[in-house]
Amino acid sequence: MKKVIVFGGNGQLAQCLKKTGSKQLDLVYFSSDDVNILEESHLKEVFKTHAPDIVINCAAYTAVDLAEDEPLKAAAVNAQAPEAIAHLCAQYDALLIHVSTDFVFDGNAAHPLDESEAPNPINTYGKTKLLGEEAIIRNWDKHIIIRTSWLYSEFGNNFLKTMIRLGKERDELGVIYDQVGSPTYAIDLAELIIKLAEAEITTYGLFHYSNEGTASWYDFAHAIFKSTGLSVRLRPMRTSEYPTKATRPAYSVMDKSKIKEAFKITIAHWQDSLDRCINNLPV
Repeated sequence: MKKVIVFGGNGQLAQCLKKTGSKQLDLVYFSSDDVNILEESHLKEVFKTHAPDIVINCAAYTAVDLAEDEPLKAAAVNAQAPEAIAHLCAQYDALLIHVSTDFVFDGNAAHPLDESEAPNPINTYGKTKLLGEEAIIRNWDKHIIIRTSWLYSEFGNNFLKTMIRLGKERDELGVIYDQVGSPTYAIDLAELIIKLAEAEITTYGLFHYSNEGTASWYDFAHAIFKSTGLSVRLRPMRTSEYPTKATRPAYSVMDKSKIKEAFKITIAHWQDSLDRCINNLPV
């Protein structure tokens, strides 16, 4: 049985990995309470104790606006820690599966972005995540970096749960309609990661993964309220009407052809996955 260690053990994606599970993998989860990934000595002890075959790095600094005020902290978690993890994976000959983001792009494209597109992040979060990708690529060949977008699930804090909470509190909501991407059910991503970990991987590199289809945040909110039966009047808003400290990419739809071909997978449409997620929400 393959020994797998997962960093970011209390996060949304790790909770989805726990829910998905595997009979073929010995999965051990580490939260920030268990190990400080910013301390190389802590990482070394984890690797020495568990001698992993695979490492799944779900740990990330994801507070996009706060990252503008805490760039060094964001860089430590999103860039320096992945580099240290990659070094240790190389020492132990462990496959590294690392999760990245659509925010490495500037949002100026008018076509689905594939892995050959030049990144150009426009906020600190995106810049630090790109540095993490580059550090892994530079230090260890046996890696699978998965860029994903607009993650939500029944776990953690996310747009779906925020909309449901606000929809129960308010009769009307304004939601941005000029940012477009692909909502991604974190359970779908977790199932893919488990599948990759269970397989005998010989194809490495950078891949894009999100659910199929495109939506604005307004479209996503509309689908959430329709699926949950909440009666909310939605008002479409421009990004300029809702200023944030960090600039968001206006367009971050990704082309998933590479990952579908490499690993022979099919990907669900975001609306179908949204319905599945809502059915899994606690009553």
